[in-house]
Amino acid sequence: MDKDLVDQVIDTALRVVASGAISANGHGNVSIRVPGAQEMYYTAAPSLREHPRSAVVRIGLDGTLIEGNLPPIQGAVVAMHTAMYADSADVGCVLHTHSPYATAYAVAGRPIGCWVEALAMFGLPNGVPVASYGPRGSEDAVANIRAAVIPGVPAVLLANHGVLVFHRSPELAILVGGVVEEAAMAGINAGSIGGPIEIPEALRSAALQRAMTFEGMGIQHA
Repeated sequence: MDKDLVDQVIDTALRVVASGAISANGHGNVSIRVPGAQEMYYTAAPSLREHPRSAVVRIGLDGTLIEGNLPPIQGAVVAMHTAMYADSADVGCVLHTHSPYATAYAVAGRPIGCWVEALAMFGLPNGVPVASYGPRGSEDAVANIRAAVIPGVPAVLLANHGVLVFHRSPELAILVGGVVEEAAMAGINAGSIGGPIEIPEALRSAALQRAMTFEGMGIQHA
């Protein structure tokens, strides 16, 4: 197994935990596409917290275990990772968590609207859609995810389950996972004072354009 890729997977897991966009028990999984190969490296431990290096496994994008030990309960969700890689050559990292606020929307079967500027800035101007529920690891579950994904939008809620984020790099995937959780928290908090109000559609692209302008000037946006 490639030591550098194992290190990258472990580092990504640590950074997901550090971001706070994760449940108390740390349940979730991380995968990283192997450059130039039809393979991915995947976290096979029950929790991303203190994930051991020995529990990183190597899996073909056809779902075949190539190297390592993959318990059935962790192996059940491999297909939703491989589906994201199969559907987009640009995807380099997939994250699955049960981040509390976003998962609340998933459990309620409600999409997250674009009521936080950061969503528009980071590729989610239409918010985060919800994939209909399917039993864990089933063909129905994966088909529902694929049907719900909006082209170019790097996240989807999994009804009665959690959150799936997929992006070009681990850094971007972690960033988007944090933004989705922040938007969900804001939406739930706003519920006590009348509910969240979405950014007018015509202004969402302007938020992205201004963010790109600031980045071109060397100004970090947040």
